[in-house]
Amino acid sequence: MTTTAGPTARTGAHPLPTAPGALPVLGHALPLARDPLGFLSRLPARGDLVRVRIGPRTLVVVCEPELTRQVLLNDRVFDKGGPLSERGRELLGNALLTCSHAEHRRQRRQCQPSFQPPRMSAYAVSFTEAARTAVDDWREGRELDVVPTMMALTVHTAVTTMFTTDAPHAPLATSSLTDDIATVVEGVLRRALTPAFLRHVPSPERRRYDRAQVRLRTLLGGLVAARRTDADPPDDLLHALLSAGGPDSPDGTPRLTDTEAVDQLLTFLVAGVETTASALAWAWHLLAGHPEVERRVHRELDDVLGGRPPAPADVPSLPTTANVLTETLRLYPPLWMMTREVTQDTVLDGFALPRGTVLGVSPYVIHRRPDAYPDPDRFDPDRWRDRRPDRAAYLPFGSGARKCIGDRFGVVQATLALATIAARWRLVPSGGRPPRFSALSTLTPRGLRMRITDRGTHPTPGRPG
Repeated sequence: MTTTAGPTARTGAHPLPTAPGALPVLGHALPLARDPLGFLSRLPARGDLVRVRIGPRTLVVVCEPELTRQVLLNDRVFDKGGPLSERGRELLGNALLTCSHAEHRRQRRQCQPSFQPPRMSAYAVSFTEAARTAVDDWREGRELDVVPTMMALTVHTAVTTMFTTDAPHAPLATSSLTDDIATVVEGVLRRALTPAFLRHVPSPERRRYDRAQVRLRTLLGGLVAARRTDADPPDDLLHALLSAGGPDSPDGTPRLTDTEAVDQLLTFLVAGVETTASALAWAWHLLAGHPEVERRVHRELDDVLGGRPPAPADVPSLPTTANVLTETLRLYPPLWMMTREVTQDTVLDGFALPRGTVLGVSPYVIHRRPDAYPDPDRFDPDRWRDRRPDRAAYLPFGSGARKCIGDRFGVVQATLALATIAARWRLVPSGGRPPRFSALSTLTPRGLRMRITDRGTHPTPGRPG
């Protein structure tokens, strides 16, 4: 038995605490589906490890930061697995996000060149250009549904950095791609929370999911096949991915097959597009509700940029803008739940966990603990002014060897998008109902409608126009 925390296993009189409210057959699937964040937020009061039932299966939710870090760092004992990983593998194949520990190191080596720092400068130029293009047709007073708008922006950014001239740039194609990504992202968690005996029952949602998955794979497969025959390929992410490894590589890592390339590209699209869009949408919502923070962001952008569009080299000079995003990701981590499966009998926090036990790790729960963050529900970008994110208590991109390979990609993209838009525009609430928390595969503010206000017409309060 491997001991990961604590010298002995608790037995008999000290079973794992169980979340209340389980229903026959369904277990906790209904409260998880109806209010997953509220349900999870109540678990730490029950213990550091809490049992949850989803149909006939049991999920042990890890609610304490150091225990969470132990799980994420030891990916040999706590491997990818559980309902979220299984449904993700159905969508993405055996890709970097979903593969087992045995496959992960090879795949990480194959994908890493696509995200190395020298490439980030070229990507960052595309980030800024995509953000400027996305808002070219914005006009004073126009009302936006913010999440789809940010989704369209991040899709445009993704296709320009990944595929360059091969990308489907036409508005109709981009719109279809945006819709298909949203459909499959929303479908993954719904399928994970559906008991197995109901998962294959025909439904409109399942048909939409299946059609969207086929369209995405057909599109990406065509792009990969075309690029294989390109004698002078552009130097984009797809080129970096297809050219990584091969017989002449130092470690002999084989190049990706077409199927593996499609799996990885689909993973980058699905994992990167909606997560970044959600973070940006929450940032606009939080800035609108905290006008003093918004004014500070505007002052910083005015002082650093002087009216010009931001450039990649400006990112280190925008600490307030960066802190807004760091705090946004703490309050609303897009990846709000991960699952792992125990590969051998082990002990965690003194509890025996047999091989096959499925663990749940929720960055949302960890980020809202008052012992990790004073006044944890308050939006306070200044908490990051003299503090670096704690590796155990700040997990928007995961941790350990399985930490998101595109974390820097996403942060730079979101920072430049926020700066590009906020340098010229404000987004103000347009009235009506507040946004709904939607916790499907990503944590997203649904129904967030805001009105565009031109900062050239309405300059930052307290500063000369």
